[in-house]
Amino acid sequence: MIVGILKVTFRLHGIFSLKEKRKISSSLKQKLRNKYNISIAEVENQDSTDFLTIGVSTLSNEMRQTESILSKVKDSIEAMTSEEIVEINTDFFGY
Repeated sequence: MIVGILKVTFRLHGIFSLKEKRKISSSLKQKLRNKYNISIAEVENQDSTDFLTIGVSTLSNEMRQTESILSKVKDSIEAMTSEEIVEINTDFFGY
């Protein structure tokens, strides 16, 4: 069993309220949930209007499949948003 985790941090420009930030976050999370079989949540910077950090996780029997899913999610995130991506981290754990 392989668990894959993707963490993406965005720098938000022109966002002045947490309500605006949540709108961006919710839209992105819902689109990704609908397209891929993943778990996704806002994991850091919840009270910041300057940064948004989301975490994505997936589980598979094969490393190749886990890497493929996270790679597709990463590509979709880059295509779906115009926000500046400042950091992307990927980790894998085998059990």
